[in-house]
Amino acid sequence: MNLSRWIIAGVIIGFLASGGWKKLAAPFLAPETATAAPAVATEQAITEAYARQQSNVQVQGQGVVTRILPDDTKGSRHQRFILRLATGQTLLIAHNIDLASRLNGLKEGDQVAFYGEYEWNDKGGVVHWTHHDPQGRHTNGWLELNGVKYQ
Repeated sequence: MNLSRWIIAGVIIGFLASGGWKKLAAPFLAPETATAAPAVATEQAITEAYARQQSNVQVQGQGVVTRILPDDTKGSRHQRFILRLATGQTLLIAHNIDLASRLNGLKEGDQVAFYGEYEWNDKGGVVHWTHHDPQGRHTNGWLELNGVKYQ
């Protein structure tokens, strides 16, 4: 075998060994084999996570604002409010306003949709990471009010 064939063989072996084939093959693989976004829990799954005292669960849902709380100004600033889900469970939403825009005009009775990370506490739980991650290490989250997405 001549030198150019050895070089080509080495490049192919390196490509296969590095997992590069997965990126090329992903559109043709079965969904369970392809790389996917983190699983998202529904509101019923949020209730189950609360009952099991689970945290670090990526969740999506919506609820009605029942209380507006003062901003948390210790460390990164967070806009805070309480949502009541259709299940009756309440959640504290902690929205980082150093990384995302404040939900201006938010008031009790507003319907807010959310996508973020659920953390258990004895009062129903907290949803945070409702913003983009400028370092790209965490799933981007968001809040939506009156058709406007805040992330």
